[in-house]
Amino acid sequence: MGEVAPGGGCLPPMDLFRSEPMQLIQLIIPIESAHRTVSYLGDLGLLQFKDLNSEKSPFQRTYAAQIKRCGEMARKLRFFKEQMIKAGVSPKGSTTEFDANIDNIEIKLAEIESELSEMNANGEKLQRTYNELVEYKLVLQKAGDFFHSAQSRAVEQQREYESRHLSGESMETPLLQDQELPGDSSKPVKLGFLAGLVPREKSVAFERILFRATRGNVFLRQTAVENPVTDPVSGEKTEKNVFVVFYAGEKVKGKILKICDAFGANRYPFAEELGKQAQMISEVSGKLAELKTTIDAGLLHRVNLLQNIGTQYEQWNLLVRKEKSIHHTLNMLSLDVTKKCLVAEGWSPVFATKQVQDALKRAAKDSNSQVSAILQVLHTRESPPTYFRTNKFTSPYQGIIDSYGVAKYQEANPTVFTVVTFPFLFAVMFGDWGHGICLLLAALYFIVREKKLSSQKLDDITEMTFGGRYIIFMMALFSIYTGFIYNEFFSVPFPLFAPSAYECRDLSCRDSTTIGLIKTGPTYPFGLDPVWHGTRSELPFLNSLKMKMSILLGVAQMNLGIIMSYCNARFFKNSVNVWFQFIPQMIFLNSLFGYLSLLIIVKWCTGSQADLYHVMIYMFLSPTDDLGENQLFAGQKNLQLVLLLLAGVAVPWMLLPKPFILKKQHEARHGDESYAPLPNTEESLQVESNHDSHGHEEFEFSEIFVHQLIHTIEFVLGAVSNTASYLRLWALSLAHSELSSVFYEKVLMLAWGYNNVIILIVGLIVFIFATVGVLLVMETLSAFLHALRLHWVEYQNKFYEGDGYLFHPFSFSLLDEEDDVL
Repeated sequence: MGEVAPGGGCLPPMDLFRSEPMQLIQLIIPIESAHRTVSYLGDLGLLQFKDLNSEKSPFQRTYAAQIKRCGEMARKLRFFKEQMIKAGVSPKGSTTEFDANIDNIEIKLAEIESELSEMNANGEKLQRTYNELVEYKLVLQKAGDFFHSAQSRAVEQQREYESRHLSGESMETPLLQDQELPGDSSKPVKLGFLAGLVPREKSVAFERILFRATRGNVFLRQTAVENPVTDPVSGEKTEKNVFVVFYAGEKVKGKILKICDAFGANRYPFAEELGKQAQMISEVSGKLAELKTTIDAGLLHRVNLLQNIGTQYEQWNLLVRKEKSIHHTLNMLSLDVTKKCLVAEGWSPVFATKQVQDALKRAAKDSNSQVSAILQVLHTRESPPTYFRTNKFTSPYQGIIDSYGVAKYQEANPTVFTVVTFPFLFAVMFGDWGHGICLLLAALYFIVREKKLSSQKLDDITEMTFGGRYIIFMMALFSIYTGFIYNEFFSVPFPLFAPSAYECRDLSCRDSTTIGLIKTGPTYPFGLDPVWHGTRSELPFLNSLKMKMSILLGVAQMNLGIIMSYCNARFFKNSVNVWFQFIPQMIFLNSLFGYLSLLIIVKWCTGSQADLYHVMIYMFLSPTDDLGENQLFAGQKNLQLVLLLLAGVAVPWMLLPKPFILKKQHEARHGDESYAPLPNTEESLQVESNHDSHGHEEFEFSEIFVHQLIHTIEFVLGAVSNTASYLRLWALSLAHSELSSVFYEKVLMLAWGYNNVIILIVGLIVFIFATVGVLLVMETLSAFLHALRLHWVEYQNKFYEGDGYLFHPFSFSLLDEEDDVL
């Protein structure tokens, strides 16, 4: 598929004005070199493959097993990354060469996963044992204190008994003596006990449930552990209490065991004798020391393993993602009937043909294939994808246009002019060179640090601002420029370029109108004379100036949009759109609003006092009446009559001829060609793709006529509403200026007038926050959105169809770390 209308259009060729010429190519690739061929094409990144197996499910495709295998390797790599994050090990790039054989990597990943899983399991087991021993040692110490205190009390009681000459009892008597029931001395009560730890927040409920379940037939002692203890089961730090519960009877013991399990109380064996307690504490301490040494050695070995993984993780991850994307792409290829070749189809820019051929030759050579892949260009009526070569400066502007709609293949791209018009229209609404400098500093911060910031993960708002740093930079420059024109620096005027041309006649001049001003010097050379600021006539003067300026800018941009439609018609060789769309639209728009723009310029140049509202209203209501004092130049009345007549003729000119001409062209084309083979010329492709019948074989005249009627009404009404819409430039500019003036006079100057340092500091802080929050954030966003609307609606609807689709090549550079490929 050749280039469309080479040399066509009305502007010199430029990268952004037209999308790259595309071609549909077919590749016949031997199976033995298919993998390497797709890999090299992925490195090239200039071919968008078509799915030739769309009717098959993912599991029915040829390389489903390989994709599953890559998915398993990706799972292992994700497991390694999780382990590295937990261990605080970060992946590091390695410059050393590594084995790029996917089979060897698969084996190595399996071995490492097995080793790491075994180390984790052993480490968890050892850590759990260690935590249990720590708890056991605490139980031995705290419960030992219970028994030691009980023994001390028994000794005291013994001494008391002896002092009273009661029946003597030896020190061998149990600490808690069996209380014999009267009348049943033959059945002594045997007491047992359990020791362990219970979470502190559950200790009160634990005690209450024990008491209720045993009807008070237990004796419970608890003491708090000073520091949080690592729970052996959950592995979390928990505050716990050591408890010892004494009971009588096996049934009561069973109830206590169930309650302990329900409350997550860990129980440990405990000896009543003090000697055994000391021996057990010594044994547990020894085991703890041994386990600590073993765990530390295991952790060191694990960290070393993870560090070794980290040195090659990025390479393995990239290779696995590439491998999986290659097999995804191979699944889009169809198998030849001989099952020896794979057939691929895809879109590629025309300029990339030689690069694709070189990649095919290298792949055949490197894979030792006896036959090289075959490339041939296919001719089709299918609309190609849209591809613009952008850079970091033009990319955000192209993103703004693509948000509205992707340009149709080789349609005129609004981005070329949007690079200038978008920040300029923003600046018209934001004009203040003080605020512009603040924006410029913010943009320069992101531009200077773009290398560092581009490699970091930013939050959503910062990332969005960073992505639009060059748009903000341009908006700041234009804001400084329009700020000089408005002569506003945080709403304060400065005579930067020359002294004011006017002086006050008397002291009351500041509160008077311009009648109190005497011109004493040459006209202020650039922008607004600073003397206007602060006078009573400032607002009426600025309103008149900015309103007229908004109309001039709007009419100019709408004319640019219509001229762009002419460029499209010339490029696609669509003479119908030139004669019956471009010409009547230019006549209609300029007969009314182009004439209004002319009147504004003439009034500015002549200093006339004519009322333009009156002129435009009575141009329609009483076109034959004399203009009187509202006449700006000789022959104005006759010119108005001619323009009114032209505007009236332009409406049926847009509406009626085009549907009949399209019908005649359709009959002529399908009467001769009907079902003839596809022609080899590019012109037929473009005629079909630009035909207003939307590509249908059947021509519905009523549908075309209604479509043209809607289009005509939309343009006629839109010419009025779009021009009025540009008045937002005046409204937003006025609002920005007045807000800035209010913050300066009612906050900063008011605080200054109190002659108090504290009030001045508070006023300055309020002024800074108001300026940043309202004027530099909210007003910036507001002006941005209004400029966006003016481009999307008022400008682009004159020529931009935006019904194309983006070129998405198979490229390894576009692989995302969080891509679904993993």
